[in-house]
Amino acid sequence: MSALTADAKGVFVIAVTPFHPDGRIDMESCDRMVDFYLEAGATGLTVLGMMGEAPKLTVEESREVVARILARVGGRVPVVVGVSAPGFAQIDTLTRAVMELGAAGVMVAPPGSLRTDDQIVNYYTQVAELLGDVPFVLQDFPLVTGVQIAPKVIARIVNDLPTCVCLKHEDWPGLEKISALRAEGVLTRPLSILCGNGGLFLPEEMARGADGAMTGFAYPEMMADVVALYTKGEIDRMQDIFDAYLPLARFEQQPGLGLAIRKYTLAKRGIIAHDAQRRPGAPLTDATRAEVDRLIARQEKRLKELN
Repeated sequence: MSALTADAKGVFVIAVTPFHPDGRIDMESCDRMVDFYLEAGATGLTVLGMMGEAPKLTVEESREVVARILARVGGRVPVVVGVSAPGFAQIDTLTRAVMELGAAGVMVAPPGSLRTDDQIVNYYTQVAELLGDVPFVLQDFPLVTGVQIAPKVIARIVNDLPTCVCLKHEDWPGLEKISALRAEGVLTRPLSILCGNGGLFLPEEMARGADGAMTGFAYPEMMADVVALYTKGEIDRMQDIFDAYLPLARFEQQPGLGLAIRKYTLAKRGIIAHDAQRRPGAPLTDATRAEVDRLIARQEKRLKELN
C-alpha cells in the first residue's frame, strides 16, 4: 500500500465497526462493508474513527479489525487508521502495528487538555517526532474534542511538519476556515482537506476548496456523487442529488443517536448483519426506526424522480 499524500481527494468513508448482538466483532460484515464502500465510490477508507467505536476495542481487537479490512481492500484504495489516545505509548503501539499491516497513514485528534496555540503546535510536533516518516491526518473536530484550532495554527503545523499531509476538517461552522487555509500564501506546501460532519455541508465545502470528504453516512454514494459532479462542473445536478439525501443525512447527525441511526440503516440495506453497538450504546426506539424508514422511503422517491 502506498503512503497517504497531500494529493488525497474524493471520499474516504469512515467505517463503522460491525458487532454481533453479544458484542463480538462481526468480521463477515466487515467484508461486506468494505465491498459496499468501494462499490459506492470510496477513494479511501478510514477505520477506528470516533464513529467506529474505537475506544470500545482492545488493542488486539483494533489490530484484528484493521487486518481484516486491509486484507479485503487488497491495496485498491488507501486505508487510514485512527490512533488517537490519551498517551503516546498507545499511539505508538497501534501505529506500528497498523503500518506493518499495510495502512497508508494514521489520524490523530488533539487531547482535550490542550488550550493554547503553542500547546497545540507542541503536541503535533511531538506526534510527528513519534511517528517518524508515517504520514498523518490532523483531525480538527472541536465539537467533540473541545480543542479550538485556528487556521493560523493549522498552517504552522502543516508548514513545519512535512508528515502532516491531510486535515480532517470537522469544525462547525467551518467554511471560513477552509477559505482561510486556501488563501494565497497561508500554506507553503500542499495539504489535502477532507471534510466531516456526515457530508452535511459538502457542496459548500467543495466550493471553498476542500478536496472531498472523510466522514460517514449510511449512503456514501451520495458523497461520491457530490464530489464527482462538482469536479465535472455539474453543479445543479450535484445540488439535486445532495438535496434528495439531505433529510436523512440531517437526521443521522443527531448527537448521541447518529451512530445508531447509521448502523440501523446499514443493516436495513443488508451491508451489516446487525445494528448492534458495543456497550455502552443504546438501541433506537421503535419511533425513531419508523422515522428513519419514512425518510428512506421519501429519499428513494426523490431519487427516482431525478432519474
